[in-house]
Amino acid sequence: MTEALIQIEGVAIGYDGHAVLSGIDAKLDRGSFTGLLGTNGSGKSTLIKTLLGILPPIAGRITTNPLLGHPVVFGYVPQRETLDPVYLLSSFEVVLMGACGRTRPGRLLGRGERDLAHRCLCEVGAEEVASRRYSQLSGGQKQRVLIARALTTRPDLLVLDEPTAGVDAAATQSILELLVRLNREQGLTILMVNHDLPAVRRTVREVLWLHQGTVLQGPVDQLLSRERVEELMELGL
Repeated sequence: MTEALIQIEGVAIGYDGHAVLSGIDAKLDRGSFTGLLGTNGSGKSTLIKTLLGILPPIAGRITTNPLLGHPVVFGYVPQRETLDPVYLLSSFEVVLMGACGRTRPGRLLGRGERDLAHRCLCEVGAEEVASRRYSQLSGGQKQRVLIARALTTRPDLLVLDEPTAGVDAAATQSILELLVRLNREQGLTILMVNHDLPAVRRTVREVLWLHQGTVLQGPVDQLLSRERVEELMELGL
């Protein structure tokens, strides 16, 4: 029987007290791979920011599994990193940022953290770009480095916002295969925003679909069946 890592009960999310979505009831089970879907403006980014603790919920509550023994650690992969190229950071230095939350201000990162960053680069198949300047990498290489940075946080939940946006088909397939492997072999809980329905179908196991102010949750083979997608999107696909 699965157990919830995060439970969302009667939650309303939004800005300055104005709800974008309300009455949200959902959960993310430990070891699950969930796709977060919805049209532009449906509330996906707002929900992610609320889960990450950037925005407080307007109403309701978000609870985490007490058996963890600590607050949920999030690894976040943005759609694109906005690091200014004027900062001459290597890929390894970008990955090492993931360990900064465990280090006191002004302290140097120790050998253990540096070894972890190197292992995460190897895990995502990006060790060969460790010494290369991050700003000079291809889109697919950058995404692998950002995933490695998120893994360096030692996350309980990996949250990815369109991790394959702007990368070619080969890089997209490689990134999705990496995420499937992390989920299946390491049991890492993953929440991924992605507009590519075929990619979502063959990658995730659960779906959270934000649709016309409601939140639908269920197995991928049910919510992303041809008939269900036609019904939800009101399109002849």
